[in-house]
Amino acid sequence: MLISQKQHQANRQNAQHSTGPVTPAGKEAIRFNALTYGLRTRVSILPDENCADYSQLWDELDADWQPQTRTERLYLETMVTSQWLLRRVAESEQKIYAYIDFGEHQFKMLGYVAKQRAQLERSFRTAIEDMKQSQKERQALQPQPPQTAQPAKPASPPPSKPAEPPAPRPDYTMAEGQEAHPIFCAPIIPDTR
Repeated sequence: MLISQKQHQANRQNAQHSTGPVTPAGKEAIRFNALTYGLRTRVSILPDENCADYSQLWDELDADWQPQTRTERLYLETMVTSQWLLRRVAESEQKIYAYIDFGEHQFKMLGYVAKQRAQLERSFRTAIEDMKQSQKERQALQPQPPQTAQPAKPASPPPSKPAEPPAPRPDYTMAEGQEAHPIFCAPIIPDTR
C-alpha cells in the first residue's frame, strides 16, 4: 500500500512526539512495563523476590508430580508459575489495603486483583487436571509385565486388625507476613513412595 508524500511527512512528525523517556528517572520508572501479569511473564522473579523460595516451590511440585515428558514438565511450569504469581497477587492485595485510601480507586484495584487471582487459580487447577490426564495416559501405554498363572489356592480370610482411631489433626499456626501465604503454610506431608 502506497501512501502520499503528505501522509509520509505527517507520520514522521507524529513519530517525534513519542520517543520514550529520556531522563534516567523516566527510564527507571518504566523499566518493568514489559512485564506482563500472566503465566508467560518475561521475568518470573522480580528483584525484591527470593529466588530460593521460587526454587523450593519448583522442587516441591516436581517431587509431588514427577513429570516424565516434555508436556508434563510444561504443566509443572504452569503450576509453579501460577502459584508464584498468586503469591505476588496476595502481596499486591495487602499493599492496596495498606497504601490506597478507602474509596473507589481502592475498589477498582481490588477488582483487578480478584480477577487475576481467579485466572491464576483456574490456570493452576487446569494444569493439575491436565497433568493427571497425561500421567494416566502415559501409564496406560506402558507395557504391563506378563502375569504367570499360579495354582488356585483357597482364599483364607484376612487377619482381623483392631480398628485404630484416626490420627488427630495437627494445630497449625499461621505466621504473619509473606509466610502466611498458602505456599508457606501448607502442611509438609512426608513422601511415602
